[in-house]
Amino acid sequence: MSYFDAASSAPLHPVARQALLASLDEGWADPARLYREGRRARLLLDAAREAAADAVGCRPDELVFTPSGTRAVHAGISGALAGRRRVGRHLVVSAVEHSSVLHSAAALETDGGSVTEVGVDRAGSVSPGAYADALREDTALACLQSANHEVGTVQPVAEVAAACRAAGVPLLVDAAQSLAWGPVEGDWSLLVGSAHKWGGPAGVGLLAVRKGVRFAAQGPADERESGRAAGFENIPAVVAAAASLRAVRAEAAEEDARLRELTERIRARVPGLVPDVEVVGDPVRRLPHVVTFSCLYVDGETLLHELDRAGFSVSSGSSCTSSTLTPSHVLKAMGVLSEGNVRVSLPLGTTGDDVERFLGVLPGTVASVRERLGATAVTAPAPAPASAPSLVVDALGKRCPIPVIELAKVIGDVPVGGTVTVLADDEAARLDIPAWCEMRSQEYVGEEPAERGAAYVVRRLS
Repeated sequence: MSYFDAASSAPLHPVARQALLASLDEGWADPARLYREGRRARLLLDAAREAAADAVGCRPDELVFTPSGTRAVHAGISGALAGRRRVGRHLVVSAVEHSSVLHSAAALETDGGSVTEVGVDRAGSVSPGAYADALREDTALACLQSANHEVGTVQPVAEVAAACRAAGVPLLVDAAQSLAWGPVEGDWSLLVGSAHKWGGPAGVGLLAVRKGVRFAAQGPADERESGRAAGFENIPAVVAAAASLRAVRAEAAEEDARLRELTERIRARVPGLVPDVEVVGDPVRRLPHVVTFSCLYVDGETLLHELDRAGFSVSSGSSCTSSTLTPSHVLKAMGVLSEGNVRVSLPLGTTGDDVERFLGVLPGTVASVRERLGATAVTAPAPAPASAPSLVVDALGKRCPIPVIELAKVIGDVPVGGTVTVLADDEAARLDIPAWCEMRSQEYVGEEPAERGAAYVVRRLS
């Protein structure tokens, strides 16, 4: 079995396992106590904090450990907003942030604050200029991920941080996906991370708050972790998290080059092996181990199940794999195809043979899923001047990718200049029909109201 979902959770690093087991015998006591066992636990905690701070690029007294990366995000955002409440209650985020950031933003809006979402380009990258334009006199905080968790695009953090600094606005960076590869560049103010993303144990996050940043921890007061993370520290897990971060950093340069070559191999070869595929994310400014692509006319859930049966664990941002049946907010913001979406994120140590086996299995797997959905006969349309000038396709009640498959089957039945109207109540159609038009060089006219769902109008150009 090949595990290709390190962006969700990386396998436990051997160094983390060793450190965890060793510190179970030494780090169980209360580090706030002055007796021998407490002092020993405090030494372990302080050493872990120094190692993590060195990797992050901050002072040890600027960093605290939290029960998870999500808790670090929530604590960081709420504390920074509260610390600058007199400035205002406006928050700036990118449209492709992790859900923990967007949930914090939604909570602020519910509580009477305001949020501006900065859009991204088709590669998933924000514009520093757009970020600067979103800052206002009442902006209390801005948030930007260092690299995207779904498509691997690396964001221009240094440029955005400079714009925020010039405006006097602190920037919180979600560095969960990138900390394994190096410190975050730029003059950021707050930073969060999550240990299980770099091969540490789950249940450990970190929050760094630079000196001079106004910060007021929320919730009942607690003496632990400078009052910013309540509860007794899980010292064995913290020690393992810090040890594994230092270990992966030592391997980062070599693994970066090696894994980047493997993901580049996937990026280059998948479009030639599988028809009707869109590789998404920035081809250059990206994490070395992540590659994401979307396959037309494929049910994402079925595709992932079939790849699992073939021995490959991958993930997806496709709406077809979500209980809500709504498209990934990341893919939606990028305006790219969501159906049949596959994210491959390689863990450390992945071999070229593993990738070759994946490339060997993928074409047949996609073809079999398409055959089940009746999409094998879908081809580029031929001229049909005698056909009706317009057609209506009723795809109500049908989930992705059926509405797009039905569109592709009939587009050749209208003449060039004619239109096809697709009736659909699947939220993914709002994203996938325009993306199909982009891939197939047809014109997406737009969306019209319908009695149920929506009517999506496509004009045939070729």
